[in-house]
Amino acid sequence: MKIAKILLLVGLGWAIMGQDGCQESSDQIQNRKQEELSRQGVTQIGLPSIVNFQEKRTYKMILELRDTEIKTITYIIDMNGKLHKVCDSIGYGIPYATQYTNPMQDRHTNYGMPQADPNGLFSPASADGTWVLCLNHETKKMSPVFIEPRVIVSPFALNI
Repeated sequence: MKIAKILLLVGLGWAIMGQDGCQESSDQIQNRKQEELSRQGVTQIGLPSIVNFQEKRTYKMILELRDTEIKTITYIIDMNGKLHKVCDSIGYGIPYATQYTNPMQDRHTNYGMPQADPNGLFSPASADGTWVLCLNHETKKMSPVFIEPRVIVSPFALNI
């Protein structure tokens, strides 16, 4: 009889704490409550009536045009707003923190994980530095150049 009571108490404690034996963290509680609020908002108000998807169509066009080898010119802007040419370039630059593979892959949680952009890259929320493919006028070849607001790193001399 004592063993049955002990097993019952252990089982009850396990059920109260959750299946994994841990109490819900404050982040888990906030996420669950935020999801409940969001669900209520969608139920009460609904979603916007988007029928033309013009912004999505425009962004698709931008992504497709960025996927071509388009000749560009890269400039930096000084504190007086004056443009200074850095180089002839290809494309529009890639934020330095962009990753080729998923930086947060986790198959063991139920939380949404970052997904790749349509171009297959994982763009950062923000980044100061940008990679630009610049034309080296001496070799006539494209080379990656790293540009930040205060730093430019290039594998060849720049004409500034």
